[in-house]
Amino acid sequence: MVLSIAGSDSGGGAGIQADLRVFSQLGTFATTAITAITAQNLDTVDDIYPVSIASIRAQIETVIKGFNVRAAKTGMLWSAPVVELVAAINRISNIPYWVIDPVMISTSGAALANNDAIRAYREALIPQATLVTPNLDEASVLLGVTKIEQPDMQQAALKLSEILNCAVLLKGGHLNGNPVDILAANDITASWTRYRILNVNTHGTGCMLSAAITAYLARDYELYDACAAALNFVANALANPWLLNDKLKLAGIEK
Repeated sequence: MVLSIAGSDSGGGAGIQADLRVFSQLGTFATTAITAITAQNLDTVDDIYPVSIASIRAQIETVIKGFNVRAAKTGMLWSAPVVELVAAINRISNIPYWVIDPVMISTSGAALANNDAIRAYREALIPQATLVTPNLDEASVLLGVTKIEQPDMQQAALKLSEILNCAVLLKGGHLNGNPVDILAANDITASWTRYRILNVNTHGTGCMLSAAITAYLARDYELYDACAAALNFVANALANPWLLNDKLKLAGIEK
């Protein structure tokens, strides 16, 4: 059993919708708690309609009460009260693994978390996590720096792991050239470099990656193995995209 606590993407490419596809493909039973309803497509986030704190709490508590959840992940939590709610539930739950995808900025550049939420991520939620999966922009926000370049990624990942007191998978998909991803845990790093696949829409790949890691952890993979398998899963999806029309390719899941 796995749980996604995230927003709904009306365009179907990211959020809860992406998580459900990944969880099912990787042989895990998916449960959800929706934090917000978004009006978006592959290019833009036009509006966000938050779900009430009471509803989010009820969704999570009812799922945990009724299912043996082995791993949980978070996507867009949006506000500090939601982040703090998830942190409070994390502290008292018996869920072994928590993967935090600190969704702060969309691929299109839209802000998906305010400053109070970022502070709550840093101080309340992430220090309890098994793993946090920031992209370079999110890592810069969490570290309070302007920009992280490729030569600085290993040191940045180690610094984040130290500051946040949890393992960090720093994603390099926003780099120019071939992407580099670095795992930092317990003063040890591992890295993966892949050839960049061109002319494919990457909307939702961060959600796919964190969902895949969550599924593999629920299946009792060790953290390094879960990250490696999940990165392979996403790379395969990018190499085998769904063709939505003659002009667009969207990262999919190979059947």
